[in-house]
Amino acid sequence: MDTNTGRSPKVVVIGGTYVDMAIRCSQIPSPGQSVIGSALSYTTTGPGLNQAVEAALCGCDVHLISKVGGDPFAQMARNSLAEYKVNTEFLYTAEAKNTGLVVTYVNAEGENASCYYPGANSALQALDITEAEQTISEADVCLIHGQLPQEAIVSALRCAELYGVKVILNPARPLEQQGQTTSDLPIEYFKADILIPNLYEAADITEQSAANIRTAKLIGSDLVARGVDYAVITMGRRGCMVVDRNRADHIPAFEIELVDHTGRGDAFAGALAAYCAVENNVRAAVKFASAAGALACTKFGSIEAMPTKADIIELLQKEDSE
Repeated sequence: MDTNTGRSPKVVVIGGTYVDMAIRCSQIPSPGQSVIGSALSYTTTGPGLNQAVEAALCGCDVHLISKVGGDPFAQMARNSLAEYKVNTEFLYTAEAKNTGLVVTYVNAEGENASCYYPGANSALQALDITEAEQTISEADVCLIHGQLPQEAIVSALRCAELYGVKVILNPARPLEQQGQTTSDLPIEYFKADILIPNLYEAADITEQSAANIRTAKLIGSDLVARGVDYAVITMGRRGCMVVDRNRADHIPAFEIELVDHTGRGDAFAGALAAYCAVENNVRAAVKFASAAGALACTKFGSIEAMPTKADIIELLQKEDSE
């Protein structure tokens, strides 16, 4: 993607960085039980890392603002990002902590159970965002995933607003709110240009039941009434609902052979940011992002499943020709 100025579109991604340690075993152990594993894999993952990679694969100049620990996994994350040409100037290190870790057990039927440890992600501070202020001010889009400390997210939202930078926010609960039943989010969240919750997150925020597509329209209208310009509610195989002050549109999902839906949300968000960094057409951006999310479901893994811009365009053209 190139803008008329000939420079690459600039995207700043703010989100968590993790390493996923997946263990294959015949059955997922229950309390007090030990089982023998048959395979082990380590992969870098996390919404920040995956979404940054997706935006880079779509031709953007990408900076990731995130935090890793003072352990060997940190270098693994840096190497992954370097491989995809994501700038790591603001991938900070919390020496006293470990890098975020997800431990996943996968049984013979492909079912899984996970435990995630936020680690250094919980140490991202408002000060870290301030250090990156110049880079945020030069961005075309700032893409934020909410599963970080609230003070860092609010700081990023204020910084982007100050410089008139377009914000796409996934309003996942801040780390300190995980497991709470309260649905209150800071008022700054509703100043985002585009809010991209899934149907369950959106229902949680608006305290409504996440029943169907019609409900998604009502929930989207509620979010717009609170201040966001666009509410894009993702519903997996049921597609997306795009709501603004004028209308609500249902954008169907792409028909694909589902292999693994792990990377769908991150591919969607990264591709949406990449498109919005070039064109101010949210509905076209959502269709582009939906194609990216669908393609991510055709491969195993998360970072390995992120599609290229060429792959996304090919799927869109195929869809248009049918």
